[in-house]
Amino acid sequence: MTLSLPTRRQVLASSLLAATWPGLAQTDRPLPNPLIPQRADPHVLRHSDGWLYLMATVPAYDCLELRRARSVAGLAAAQAQVVWRRHEQGPMSRHIWAPELHFVDGRWFIYFSAGEARDPWKIRLWVLENTSPDPREGNWIERGQIKTAWETFTLDATVFEHRGQRYMAWAQTDPDAGHHSTDLYLSRMASPTELTGPQVRLSRPEYAWERVRHAVNEAPAVLIHGRRVFMSYSAAGTGAEYCLGLLWADADADLMNPASWRKSPEPVFTSSAEHGIYGPGHNSFLVEPDGTVFNVYHARNYREIPGDPLKDTGRATRVQPVHFTADGMPDFGQPHPETTRP
Repeated sequence: MTLSLPTRRQVLASSLLAATWPGLAQTDRPLPNPLIPQRADPHVLRHSDGWLYLMATVPAYDCLELRRARSVAGLAAAQAQVVWRRHEQGPMSRHIWAPELHFVDGRWFIYFSAGEARDPWKIRLWVLENTSPDPREGNWIERGQIKTAWETFTLDATVFEHRGQRYMAWAQTDPDAGHHSTDLYLSRMASPTELTGPQVRLSRPEYAWERVRHAVNEAPAVLIHGRRVFMSYSAAGTGAEYCLGLLWADADADLMNPASWRKSPEPVFTSSAEHGIYGPGHNSFLVEPDGTVFNVYHARNYREIPGDPLKDTGRATRVQPVHFTADGMPDFGQPHPETTRP
């Protein structure tokens, strides 16, 4: 891959950012791996004031917690603060999964998935709102369910903005497809808590590697880079077979047209027996002001799991850079070997 040298303006900008946000320019330093033990489905956001926020699924599936730090490496030592706990009964009382923190229209929102005590697999999308400048403070108000076209198994929402339009992407079971299958959907948003217009299916588990143990496309994550909009997603069951797939569309295309999206016929990020890392998936992207792109994901450091992998709590949050090919496509490489043990 050919890289151009940074311009004087880029060097000065990076220096100013590093002075304002300590630790920001240290992306060439080795990061702790794992970054955080026993935290799955990680999502990282860098706010406009420079603070990094991380949310992830906790092993007990019973609460939402938030970490804050000035640097990626600093998240490893950041104290986890519980900002919301599950209900005892009814909606939002079981399987509290995959939280994402977003700052939209001057307010904080947490999107997450949850089931019910009487029906733990009645999983839907839910949203909380907080108007405090600091999401660790103020009150998190329950804004209810994000309604999609069907009342079926629904999870892993992410929101993003592109060319003035806000979108939500998520995973859901087609009511005609049966239980153990989820597809990826996209819709425009009328507000931070409401979808509008049609929802379109972007991908379904069609390849053999997407159908190991379960037929699954889930956990979309969006990266806008260069002339393309990329959407990674997780496929298959949650054991060593778990992996990342990739969709992409041209930046000027109609994202609501499924024909605008192309799909890799092979996974782009998979288990590495060489490095001892298994089941990498459910990622998010962090784009730093200096242009560095990080893949934030979870994986285990062992392959064999007795029983259902979903009940195994050994998934850990990990972070490593994403590189790009000469034609602008992301190169995820292999999961890095551990530098510390969970």
